Amino acid sequence: MNRLSKVSLLQGAEVDLAAFEAKTRCRAFSPNETLVDFDDPSTDVYFLISGDVRVLIRTRSGKEVILGEMRAGAVFGELAALDGTPRSANVTALTRGEVCTMSAAVFKELIFAAPTVADRLLRLLARRVRDLDARIMEHTVLDLRHRLYSELLRLSIPRTGHAEERVVTPPPYHHVLAARIGCRREQVTREFTTLAGENLIERTRGALVLKRPDVLQSRVAAALREDDRA
Repeated sequence: MNRLSKVSLLQGAEVDLAAFEAKTRCRAFSPNETLVDFDDPSTDVYFLISGDVRVLIRTRSGKEVILGEMRAGAVFGELAALDGTPRSANVTALTRGEVCTMSAAVFKELIFAAPTVADRLLRLLARRVRDLDARIMEHTVLDLRHRLYSELLRLSIPRTGHAEERVVTPPPYHHVLAARIGCRREQVTREFTTLAGENLIERTRGALVLKRPDVLQSRVAAALREDDRA
């Protein structure tokens, strides 16, 4: 028990989580297993206890766009629980892990009983809307080169011991980056070759190093300013 205490949304909740956990169903999952699919009519909420998953959407033409990845402690499926509409995204496992599912009715009971959880949920939804707004803006005004720069910066974290550098770990596959920014794998490969030639990126064991993230940031900013003047 106490699995739900590992979920960031629920930590410190002013309710007895054990009572709510007794109303959830927990199970293991395997790599490449679909946990949630497009247009699924279910309304359960999923709490990711361990493992990594990927979230993506599909256009009417069948093209898939990766929205991002989630790790242990995350929650997904909350939109269907709140409004009762079919699923708008696919969630597929990247690794082995464990997930607990809670019915929409129990989830709402938990939210109404715990103001802290309700506040965190509202902040989570607001952050996701802002993230989507930013990505929509980038896809609208930036070419693929600058979308790639922006995505690499978004995926990266500071590199320990190297104040001016950032890393993406594990290093992303080119076809995954292509699906994130809406282009072909070959285009990403060409841009990586150019960036490496400029000494702006370096691939090491287990990471992609952004040698001069400030340069990438300035290029994205300049592209956005150029669009404002257009």
